[in-house]
Amino acid sequence: MKNILCLALVLIAGATYGQIRFEGVVKDSLGTPLELANVIAINQETKGMESYGITNEEGIFRLELGKNGTFEIQISYVGMTPYKEMLTTGEGDLEKTYTLVSENALDEVELVYTMPVTMNGDTLVYDADSFNTGTERKLEDVLENLPGVEINEDGQIEVEGKVVNKLMVNGKDFFDGDTKLATQNIPSKAVDKIQVLRNYSEVGQLRSVTNNSDNVALNIKLREGKENFWFGDITAGAGASPDNELYILQPKLFYYSPKYSLNFIGDLNNTGEVALTRRDIRNFGGGFRAPSRDSGTSLNLGDNGLNFLTNEANALEIENKLATGNFSYSPTQALDLSGFLIYNSSRVISRETSFIRYTDPSLGIPDEATEQSSRERSNQALLKLSASYQPNFNNQLDYDILARVSDDRQNQDAFSSVIGTTTQFDEVTPYSINQNFNYYYTLNEDHIFAFEAQHLLRNEDPFYNAVLENDPDDGSDAFDNTARELGLDTTQTAYDLGQDRRIKSNQLDAKLDHFNILTTKSNLNLTLGVILSRQQFDSRIFQFLDDGSEFNPTPTINEGRAENDTEYNFRDFYLGARYRFKAGKFTITPGLSVHAYGLSLIHI
Repeated sequence: MKNILCLALVLIAGATYGQIRFEGVVKDSLGTPLELANVIAINQETKGMESYGITNEEGIFRLELGKNGTFEIQISYVGMTPYKEMLTTGEGDLEKTYTLVSENALDEVELVYTMPVTMNGDTLVYDADSFNTGTERKLEDVLENLPGVEINEDGQIEVEGKVVNKLMVNGKDFFDGDTKLATQNIPSKAVDKIQVLRNYSEVGQLRSVTNNSDNVALNIKLREGKENFWFGDITAGAGASPDNELYILQPKLFYYSPKYSLNFIGDLNNTGEVALTRRDIRNFGGGFRAPSRDSGTSLNLGDNGLNFLTNEANALEIENKLATGNFSYSPTQALDLSGFLIYNSSRVISRETSFIRYTDPSLGIPDEATEQSSRERSNQALLKLSASYQPNFNNQLDYDILARVSDDRQNQDAFSSVIGTTTQFDEVTPYSINQNFNYYYTLNEDHIFAFEAQHLLRNEDPFYNAVLENDPDDGSDAFDNTARELGLDTTQTAYDLGQDRRIKSNQLDAKLDHFNILTTKSNLNLTLGVILSRQQFDSRIFQFLDDGSEFNPTPTINEGRAENDTEYNFRDFYLGARYRFKAGKFTITPGLSVHAYGLSLIHI
């Protein structure tokens, strides 16, 4: 790309005396600036890489070097003789111009040199060995060494500020492209090259007609080995603490061959080390994207799972179990099969105390001491199967199915010096099935058709139970007013309140696109689509009495109903047209759409 800025990375902080800026220009013998030349500074004291940069389109590079040091400057470019020189820094910034000569200018000299970074079109290739220091254990350690690449706080990979949305190993999806599983588990010794795929498109047929400027993918090239080979590692350990015995077992095994691959990652420990958090599992979408994402209608069905209160980083005790498996199989060049299975189980125990003192007595608010303990259990499982069939360039058929099931529970005991003791219990055992069906057809060089459909079936059954203190002889307890509004029996020794809910979702999202390619930089897109969504909400509030029976109250609010049964239906039929064209570095997509909405809300 012609808009690449100079990239620089300081890998070793030999900065006892601060740093200076070293700028320069790399040209050929005719004075033409060389873009994408590699510039490396080797610290002569540590013998490690001090800084690394790539020249921009004007041949300019910028490095950060330690003051008062000696460095070997290495400059390389494809087809040019590598250049080396010793550079001694002082207290001020430096500027230099370098001229490289063609390798053809030397007679009977054979040079063998591995370029740290190369570029081919939109693909940027890093040579891992050129940046490794020997301390790397996992893929994330390798990536953090690369200029322009970093791991953010959420564990996502970013390249030049853009989040990587897919990761592959030897061209095959690794757990459907999940980056966190890959970075934390693939051994660094297995990595040969890292390919950054800019403007990445899942469907090659649509690459020229869709805007992929923000799409970045990584492909990890493994080291050359046998045609069929295993690699991985196993971590095991045991110990003791004042409260209990500690253990950890983490097997990570990978198998690759030209036709298929197998990956297994396991984690069993009670040390608090979490391979995948509950949020990671919940957000694992399996690569599904709504066909209507660009239609102008955004429909969120919500999530009625448990939102656990405990931050796993602050828990007293964590027991974690993880088992994941991923496979890919290509029986023919036209057919690719893949899938993954993830099972995650966690147990979390936490405790929190607090004290609030009000310094203004006139407020009449009593000081409050609280103590809260929580026990949480989460069992989650995901299964995805995918098939892609491409008999020729003109036809491609994709099918995906993702099944998700979980069993989550949370017990909370809270004591307050003001309102007494409260016990809460939450439970939910939801499941969902998501299916994708896509077909892409290229009629000729000017006309491409795409049909995408997604169906979601989801069933959620959250249950909530709260036990609140009550004195039957005192009508002024903290919860008495609320209890009377809900129609509860106030003669009980405690308010034992339950709520049943069930949410059933059924949604179809489908569209048909026609792309008319007008020129190499412009196309016209016509879209016909539909969204059909239905949700059923059923809920009731009831009370457990002292004798164990259930009491169905009659509230003084909500029109006297303790049950709410509602059916929600939404429809969107739409027709859209877009004109997409490139103007220099910019992609402009004006368009319009016409929607016919339908909405109904039925109280049962």
